[in-house]
Amino acid sequence: MIIEALRVFVTVAEQSHFSRAAELLNISQPGVSQHIRNLENELDAKLLHRSPKHVRLTEAGEMMYKTAKQILALYEGTIQDIHRLQDKVTGMIQIGASFTIGEYVLPKRLAEFAAQYPLVAMQVTIGNTEEIVQAVRANELDIGLIEGDANAADLVITPFMKDEMILIAPSAHPLAAAHFVDADMLQNQVWVLRESGSGTRAYSDQFIQDAKIAQKRSYVFNSSQSVKEAVIAGLGIAMLSRWAVRRELESGEMSELRLNKDRFERSFSIIRHKEGSSTMASDVFVQRLFMAAD
Repeated sequence: MIIEALRVFVTVAEQSHFSRAAELLNISQPGVSQHIRNLENELDAKLLHRSPKHVRLTEAGEMMYKTAKQILALYEGTIQDIHRLQDKVTGMIQIGASFTIGEYVLPKRLAEFAAQYPLVAMQVTIGNTEEIVQAVRANELDIGLIEGDANAADLVITPFMKDEMILIAPSAHPLAAAHFVDADMLQNQVWVLRESGSGTRAYSDQFIQDAKIAQKRSYVFNSSQSVKEAVIAGLGIAMLSRWAVRRELESGEMSELRLNKDRFERSFSIIRHKEGSSTMASDVFVQRLFMAAD
């Protein structure tokens, strides 16, 4: 079917790699190659420059990619319209989530959604906030779920739930015994931070800057899980979402440093491309996220 060949071609073009496309589409690499050959034979044009490490589009391939994306969007939209008539929720949703949401909030939401809508296939990508924003802007994801801010004129950004940020320390840390801590007590401490581009890093940097806190030194990790493990091991203090550390606080593996002031809150937000195609499945998924957050 021509639609399947177009879907394979678009995936190869976006991944710049036959084997990665095969993995995403759950078909064999020879199957991917056969679809591309059939499409090139039908068009009597070479669509891809192939090399051992990657592929890139020819001039004809660039034209075909744009057209194929439009055809696939129209096809998926028509399927969704037909299913609306039949009151069915089906299709594929490509979801991207920043680490805190993807590791601690999204799995339960996905399980609940899958139980109610078993005909919907879902593919999840987890990265830092900046990576998810760029993937949505490139139309590689239908929906992005991010922590922190995003400023892009081509995105629709909608907060869907609140998140509390807290300070954590090793249980044996001298500050762990304090009933409350203030900025003076946090001076010249060792900090464990997330990488640049992370919403959690942006928030902790802002906190440190606003409170005029001097750091003795800092260590950078690229996931909340590794930050937690470093804190538990005694490396230093950190600021993370309460979602990420609930179990460790309950077990006593680490301690919360309570600040003698208001809670620190930020928003979790849904981002979608302004010109991206919307399906019934993605719309229902977003609705369920808002319902779960209430």
